[in-house]
Amino acid sequence: MENEPDHENVEQSLCAKTSEEELNKSFNLEASLSKFSYIDMDKELEFKNDLIDDKEFDIPQVDTPPTLESILNETDDEDESFILEDPTLLNIDTIDSHSYDTSSVASSDSGDRTNLKRKKKLPDSFSLHGSVMRHSLLKGISAQIVSAADKVDAGLPTAIAVSSLIAVGTSHGLALIFDQNQALRLCLGSTSVGGQYGAISALSINNDCSRLLCGFAKGQITMWDLASGKLLRSITDAHPPGTAILHIKFTDDPTLAICNDSGGSVFELTFKRVMGVRTCESRCLFSGSKGEVCCIEPLHSKPELKDHPITQFSLLAMASLTKILVIGLKPSLKVWMTFPYGRMDPSSVPLLAWHFVAVQNYVNPMLAFCRGDVVHFLLVKRDESGAIHVTKQKHLHLYYDLINFTWINSRTVVLLDSVEKLHVIDRQTQEELETVEISEVQLVYNSSHFKSLATGGNVSQALSVYVMMLRSWRERVDHLLKQDCLTEALALAWSFHEGKAKAVVGLSGDASKRKAIVADRMVEILFHYADRALKKCPDQGKIQVMEQHFQDMVPVIVDYCLLLQRKDLLFSQMYDKLSENSVAKGVFLECLEPYILSDKLVGITPQVMKDLIVHFQDKKLMENVEALIVHMDITSLDIQQVVLMCWENRLYDAMIYVYNRGMNEFISPMEKLFRVIAPPLNAGKTLTDEQVVMGNKLLVYISCCLAGRAYPLGDIPEDLVPLVKNQVFEFLIRLHSAEASPEEEIYPYIRTLLHFDTREFLNVLALTFEDFKNDKQAVEYQQRIVDILLKVMVENSDFTPSQVGCLFTFLARQLAKPDNTLFVNRTLFDQVLEFLCSPDDDSRHSERQQVLLELLQAGGIVQFEESRLIRMAEKAEFYQICEFMYEREHQYDKIIDCYLRDPLREEEVFNYIHNILSIPGHSAEEKQSVWQKAMDHIEELVSLKPCKAAELVATHFSGHIETVIKKLQNQVLLFKFLRSLLDPREGIHVNQELLQISPCITEQFIELLCQFNPTQVIETLQVLECYRLEETIQITQKYQLHEVTAYLLEKKGDIHGAFLIMLERLQSKLQEVTHQGENTKEDPSLKDVEDTMVETIALCQRNSHNLNQQQREALWFPLLEAMMAPQKLSSSAIPHLHSEALKSLTMQVLNSMAAFIALPSILQRILQDPVYGKGKLGEIQGLILGMLDTFNYEQTLLETTTSLLNQDLHWSLCNLRASVTRGLNPKQDYCSICLQQYKRRQEMADEIIVFSCGHLYHSFCLQNKECTVEFEGQTRWTCYKCSSSNKVGKLSENSSEIKKGRITPSQVKMSPSYHQSKGDPTAKKGTSEPVLDPQQIQAFDQLCRLYRGSSRLALLTELSQNRSSESYRPFSGSQSAPAFNSIFQNENFQLQLIPPPVTED
Repeated sequence: MENEPDHENVEQSLCAKTSEEELNKSFNLEASLSKFSYIDMDKELEFKNDLIDDKEFDIPQVDTPPTLESILNETDDEDESFILEDPTLLNIDTIDSHSYDTSSVASSDSGDRTNLKRKKKLPDSFSLHGSVMRHSLLKGISAQIVSAADKVDAGLPTAIAVSSLIAVGTSHGLALIFDQNQALRLCLGSTSVGGQYGAISALSINNDCSRLLCGFAKGQITMWDLASGKLLRSITDAHPPGTAILHIKFTDDPTLAICNDSGGSVFELTFKRVMGVRTCESRCLFSGSKGEVCCIEPLHSKPELKDHPITQFSLLAMASLTKILVIGLKPSLKVWMTFPYGRMDPSSVPLLAWHFVAVQNYVNPMLAFCRGDVVHFLLVKRDESGAIHVTKQKHLHLYYDLINFTWINSRTVVLLDSVEKLHVIDRQTQEELETVEISEVQLVYNSSHFKSLATGGNVSQALSVYVMMLRSWRERVDHLLKQDCLTEALALAWSFHEGKAKAVVGLSGDASKRKAIVADRMVEILFHYADRALKKCPDQGKIQVMEQHFQDMVPVIVDYCLLLQRKDLLFSQMYDKLSENSVAKGVFLECLEPYILSDKLVGITPQVMKDLIVHFQDKKLMENVEALIVHMDITSLDIQQVVLMCWENRLYDAMIYVYNRGMNEFISPMEKLFRVIAPPLNAGKTLTDEQVVMGNKLLVYISCCLAGRAYPLGDIPEDLVPLVKNQVFEFLIRLHSAEASPEEEIYPYIRTLLHFDTREFLNVLALTFEDFKNDKQAVEYQQRIVDILLKVMVENSDFTPSQVGCLFTFLARQLAKPDNTLFVNRTLFDQVLEFLCSPDDDSRHSERQQVLLELLQAGGIVQFEESRLIRMAEKAEFYQICEFMYEREHQYDKIIDCYLRDPLREEEVFNYIHNILSIPGHSAEEKQSVWQKAMDHIEELVSLKPCKAAELVATHFSGHIETVIKKLQNQVLLFKFLRSLLDPREGIHVNQELLQISPCITEQFIELLCQFNPTQVIETLQVLECYRLEETIQITQKYQLHEVTAYLLEKKGDIHGAFLIMLERLQSKLQEVTHQGENTKEDPSLKDVEDTMVETIALCQRNSHNLNQQQREALWFPLLEAMMAPQKLSSSAIPHLHSEALKSLTMQVLNSMAAFIALPSILQRILQDPVYGKGKLGEIQGLILGMLDTFNYEQTLLETTTSLLNQDLHWSLCNLRASVTRGLNPKQDYCSICLQQYKRRQEMADEIIVFSCGHLYHSFCLQNKECTVEFEGQTRWTCYKCSSSNKVGKLSENSSEIKKGRITPSQVKMSPSYHQSKGDPTAKKGTSEPVLDPQQIQAFDQLCRLYRGSSRLALLTELSQNRSSESYRPFSGSQSAPAFNSIFQNENFQLQLIPPPVTED
């Protein structure tokens, strides 16, 4: 398959029919690939003729470069990449080098669907773009082709070229010329010429449609005059004879053409006329003997771009199977770009296509290069110096293989894939606009003229020519309408309106004009859509079905009317139309809600607004009604009716909004809300949830009014702000409400708000005072409000201390402002202080303290005499107030008393002391006073929290610990303190080294521990560090803690002394058991015996390793005697209740001592016993038999294990020896690095390295690639290919290397894998211990790897050491652990016997 891009320019006189983008296709019943061409809306026809079928390509691999006269000697090395301005020009997946032997085109048909690459499909976007392409049959041309084949034996079409004329070449050598009306104008040539020259294989028409070039299958070329039909030239010697013309192309210069033959050569044809004689000169641009070119494409420019600076070079792009060339034919032949693109799938052939595109406001030619499933765009620019630069643009990666490519215009390209699907793609966004299945057209693949494909090609008996064109924008919209896809049609039209559509044809003019044209069309569609929605509504059935139908349809109308800003259309004709159906009307009104809430829809007509409110009211959606009302302009509604509806339905926000916006009335809503919440508040009742909501809304509303903001959103008009503020203030300070009863107290509105939420109401006033300007009226209002507040709250006893405190805190804040103008009588503050510190009132103590603290912090401190304040606070036990005052005076030591006296905060005293003593910023005197105060109260601090006190002492009193201990008279407190200080398990973070506690303090703690918690002594001693053993032993003996004494003696090293104490305890416990009566069923003392015995055994086991045989016997035999002693008393007086239990315990002792004492010694000691020596062996028969069974079991286990391990080792070594001695079979007879025969360096006596993986190298090449590793003075080799492939990161560990040979023509001499670094091949044996040679070391390494670790080898090594007295070790250096660190002694040791592993070849 080969494709010929033939760009031809269109004359300006083209009729409307040909001024569309077209794609002509030959139709065949058995086909695969077509000739097709496009006709641009900019009156440009661009063609592609596909002349070569890849089904029968057989181009051999070429090792020598393509021949272009200027680069004939250039090396064409595919491994070397040509660097463009952007080195990432192509991003083509590399193909496995073993997959293909040559880079020739595969013989399989690329149209075969089974050859497709299975890749992820691009996102589908056809619903956005509609149908972009339209294809139709050119009936006139098709009929005349068939007629010519029948009547004059013209044969079947083989080539096509399109300009303002359409030329079709046939298999019998005729060229049929059709005009734009599909009328046959000329029939050039004859069947006799066809018999001589063969079929026409290529056609080209020049720019002005005056000349036609025909290339023939047997290599001849003819030129025709299209005006007269005369034959002007017949060229037979332009290229080597016998090769078909694949491509022939006119350049922009009518005297210059390019041809490409089936041998892969490219020739330049220059036409001249000298003295009336027409001649043709031929020049070879590229020789097929150096690499075959399969695609050529000269750069054609439109008439308006004739003066473009790049046209003077007459650029030509050529593509072989290995590289792309861009050359300039003028003014002299020059190569501007050479780009090898590496090895590709041979079944894909390169495609080339030029087009001028605008990039960054400059118009330059862009070359599209396609191969396989990737399209690369290369922008060609000329710089100021006259040089040409090629830069990469964004490439296109597809999920299908290409067999043709064509530009429609600078933004849109059309691709044909190998399953005959046409893809329309927007170049800039890479979005696929449409896919058209054209396999039913049955395209013709005209590939029979390539030298290795002489099979006759695909010919058909009935042929048709198709034209494919871009639809205009109206056509695309109408096409969707015909398919009843109205929603998609509206979406597509909107994309045209917004300028976001792709491949747009038929929209011209400026942006506003284009929008107007599209908008008119969208309005027409919307009317049609509305009619259809009503017409298709289900007449019968459930109301839900009808609602669902309109919910799918009506929102579309609303959306697009609002997008087009046609509210007039929406609320008049559309609303009237939809109101015919009550369900549609309801859905329409509900659709408006989101637009109203987002303020995108204002200016609704009164009728629609009224219908909207009524509709939601009918559906009981009152919350929605409220949300809508506050977003609408309700001046056109019946205000009273809306207010009544809002009040009845508790829509307070809406009611306030209607009053404010509809009537500019701000006070009436307040009065309505006050009437509801005031009576229950005045009566002291609890408000309902509904009333609380109303009160909160009232507060927010008042706050908004005083701040100049509209409620619930927006702003009050600026001219109304002062008026509204004055009205609200006047309203709040009214002496009585309207229609007041005689019992009403004065200032009802302020009183009500203070009762409702004092703090929030005062916050509202504070915010308002912030906004006030210091004019006279504002100052008067502020003072007036303050006076009223004082009058209402101070003169009434029905306000809580918290509420009164809030008021005075508010006043203190106002008075503390620098620009304060308020006046408050200072005696009032004294009254408040008396009120809050009243000792008669114990209720709300913390609340009153908090209120007073807030008052002081807000600046009220200046209103009081400080000494009186402190006295009253102490009297009222307001310790936080005292702290606040002391802190002002820097009396930090007194604050400690405040913390200690305050039960709520007493534990915070530790953090406070720590912060004062550690944080910088306090003077030395202040810190000293706090330190002294803490020292004075240390006993109180320890009793409060011992651990915190210990942490504090360790941090800040570390040098005075003994003083602290003296102050702690209470022994229990002292014990708790020392435990927190010394025991690290208590969790305090103390550095014991920095603390430097003397041993006597630790011993004092141990003595207290023995008194108060004797069971914890051993555990504590294990974690303590600083104590003396002798003194501690005396303490534990004093309190008769025998176990602790034994522990300390053992730690001291007196094992025997520790053992005697434990033995004495055991004997006493046993004595208790033997003297016990038979009446006890469950004896706790027996459990004591067992526990004591286990501890004694553990003591013996811990220390036996370090004792000699005599010392061991001195421990174990007295223990055995002690356990057997009760059993010797066999008189009937002794109870037999525990005899069995004592026997089992004795057996436990025997089993434990067997590991340390030899069995004969144990038996001898038992038999020497006078009791058992006189015939009482029956008592101990069970013990002895049990010991013998254990011995037999262990001996059998040892023998079995040794046997298995020996067999395992033997099997492993046999396998290893077999693999080491096995011969190697290299995969190839050349070095894998330099790719030359291994005999290359015979004269240099170079060594050949062969690896078990089959790769072969020269040692010199491996050294250059740094594939050697120095290991213990020896050189190791690694396989270059295996270590540098995808196994990087995995250590090869040289396991692939087995042997290295020195190869000569006559013999193979084997030598070890490793050389001594000094050059000496033999290892020196200077030590008494044998040294393994390199092969043995390697064998040992492989054995280690085989077992995935050293555990089994460690077993073997240790067994070999234990069973032999010789110093020789077979695995030198692998196990150097001392005997006491034996792996058999490890508590985690497990012997796992498994079948031998299978080694990998």
